[in-house]
Amino acid sequence: MEQQEESVKPNFSNYVKIFWGCFLLFVLSIFTVFLLVSTGVFGKLPTFEDLENPEKNFATEIIASDGVTLGKYFKENRTPVKFSDLPENLVKALVATEDERFYEHSGIDFYSLARAVAKLGKDGGGSTITQQLAKQLFTENFGTRNIVKRIGQKLKEWVIAVKLERQYTKNEILTMYLNKYDFLYNAIGIRSASRIYFNKEPKELTIEESAVLVGMAKNPSLYNPRRFPKNAKNRRATVFGQLERNGCISAKEKDSLNQLPITITYTPEGHSDGHATYFREYLRDYLKKWIKKNPKSDGTQYNIYRDGLKIYVTLDSKMQSYAENAVKQHMSNLQRIFFKEQKKNPTAPFYDIEVEQAEAIIYKAIKQTKRYKTLTAKGTKKSEILEAFKKKRKMNVFDWEKGSKDTLLSPYDSIKYYKSFLRSGLLAVEPQTGHIKAWVGGINHKYFKYDHVKQGKRQVGSTFKPFVYASAINQFRISPCEKYPNTPFTIPKGKYGLLEDWTPKNAGEEYGGELTLKQALAKSINVITARMIDRVGPETVVQLAKKSGITSNIPAYPSIALGTIDASLYDMVGAYAMFANKGFRVKQTMVMRIEDRNGSVLQRFVPESEEVMSEEAAYTVLDLLKGVTKEGSGVRLRGKYAKYPQNVATGYPYQFTNPIAGKTGTTQNQSDGWFMGVVPNLAVGVWTGAEERATHFAGITFGQGASMSLPTWALFMKQCYADESLNISQDDFEKPENFGIAIDCNSTTEEKQNSLIETNPEF
Repeated sequence: MEQQEESVKPNFSNYVKIFWGCFLLFVLSIFTVFLLVSTGVFGKLPTFEDLENPEKNFATEIIASDGVTLGKYFKENRTPVKFSDLPENLVKALVATEDERFYEHSGIDFYSLARAVAKLGKDGGGSTITQQLAKQLFTENFGTRNIVKRIGQKLKEWVIAVKLERQYTKNEILTMYLNKYDFLYNAIGIRSASRIYFNKEPKELTIEESAVLVGMAKNPSLYNPRRFPKNAKNRRATVFGQLERNGCISAKEKDSLNQLPITITYTPEGHSDGHATYFREYLRDYLKKWIKKNPKSDGTQYNIYRDGLKIYVTLDSKMQSYAENAVKQHMSNLQRIFFKEQKKNPTAPFYDIEVEQAEAIIYKAIKQTKRYKTLTAKGTKKSEILEAFKKKRKMNVFDWEKGSKDTLLSPYDSIKYYKSFLRSGLLAVEPQTGHIKAWVGGINHKYFKYDHVKQGKRQVGSTFKPFVYASAINQFRISPCEKYPNTPFTIPKGKYGLLEDWTPKNAGEEYGGELTLKQALAKSINVITARMIDRVGPETVVQLAKKSGITSNIPAYPSIALGTIDASLYDMVGAYAMFANKGFRVKQTMVMRIEDRNGSVLQRFVPESEEVMSEEAAYTVLDLLKGVTKEGSGVRLRGKYAKYPQNVATGYPYQFTNPIAGKTGTTQNQSDGWFMGVVPNLAVGVWTGAEERATHFAGITFGQGASMSLPTWALFMKQCYADESLNISQDDFEKPENFGIAIDCNSTTEEKQNSLIETNPEF
């Protein structure tokens, strides 16, 4: 009996052996799986070098002279920040919400993983921040489409997470995660997200703003504050709850924060968004050329879309903003007046042409479209193509009031619509350094790509006359007070290679008496300008204009005196800046230095300078140009009507009292309107016109440079003067020592009131 009882006793030693055998088998299996993952069976793993430098595709940043980022070039809009640049509230919110035991685990949180498995992921997954970073950097998300690949991906994340933990500190991992995360709308990384959603740097984020961005880490589409503010607010409340749970804020603070509305300042950073869009586009081409000439130490070329270069430019962010505001304010008003005028124009938006010619302009534009070329390549008949272009469809078009609007329009009418818009350009340059301070190439880069600062060349009109006077003053030391007859003047056939007599006419064909050079330039008298170019010779004027920086082809004919040449606004502003820099031309500069992403300086840029004329002659020209804004075509800057100076109370609103050297320019049929204005430390030029020269105002009232461009200049300078931090001079130009040219002409009050400008109380 005792023997029978002994035979049924359990053998615990066998169970222990089985348990340890199973346990060892499990451990061995896990070890084998991790070994297989490590050797790349489930896919290639990052190398040591990859782990050393895991982040790629850094945006190149364009930084203004006052330290403000103007824009970026990118494939991924990502500009990395350091841990020290992150606010404490953001770090705490991220850890509390995404990985409570982040500082305790080594890449894998087994407690969270077990909880996720036990609850089937209902309370969230078991991924740590390090695992999420590993997935962002080195693995592909297969979702639930392929369970085998999904398991392989998860195993890879674990292995890479452990390696990342060994390679980097906890703070470095957090920083890399925030630098890499895609918050949508080209907001890749925390710096881009801060700027795009809140228009501020990460360090400036409040706790509620940080909570919104951390909330997006769960699902940036579902919890996007721009598209789904209610979802974003609910998710933000979850983040506040996690902060309270982890002792970062009190319950009272949580309740108070939950009452706050979600307020974003959406500031997109696409290539056509933000400030200085035309400048950035020109700079892009400039950098492509620079890259070819300046390779890396290993011989490869820099990539502006992924190497994270820092381009420090001369533009001032505030002046750039003021320039864009001025263009928008004036051009939207001018366009309203133009549209009103077009209602009675049978060939709108064109003047001085027949209906057939107007249609020819539109059809020429049609042939340049991608749609037309595609249909032509398919063999579609011309008549069918034109018929297709006249079928209405839904479109999004530019609109001054709304920025853009959805409408029903045919491609034909769309082309005609865009031909109706007046364009404008503004450039501001510091004469002493050549630094470009503001660059506005058009009215809206998204809809109008053509740059009217550097790319466009238009007829300059009377803005070229100062170079004729400057040539005479520089060569013969002529006084601005010297008088010339205001009578018809002819340069005979044969002289200067003329094929026929040249007899220019004054505007309005008004003649009579004698005028000083100062009066002649102020009133833009053509016959006296013709006398000047005949005195010095066209070749002398061409040489001075070229040395001043005008790169266009300038034929040595007398007619250039009246501004028949085409030139860019870029060249004209640089040339006028020379007068304010005592006769020295400093070549315009837009880049101060270029750094790599680590802050090492790759190149510094030093402006080139050249003496063009004597300091005495340059000052005399400035005195002539000051007369234009005192008693000539630029008198609107003083805040009164030229013909009715007694009506100061109802005059123009600008009220400038400081010395300003300026010149207006109006070309044939009012196709181009210019204003060049110079003060001691800033030269600013404005051009206004349309894409087609046939698109213009019917008359001189609105079509002259004093109406089309001078107001933009005035609005810009008003803002600059109001901002004392810019230190824009309101003083007079510095007079040279031992100055020997007579410039005080003692003009009478009657002469000051006499002007050729037409006025209109509505404008």
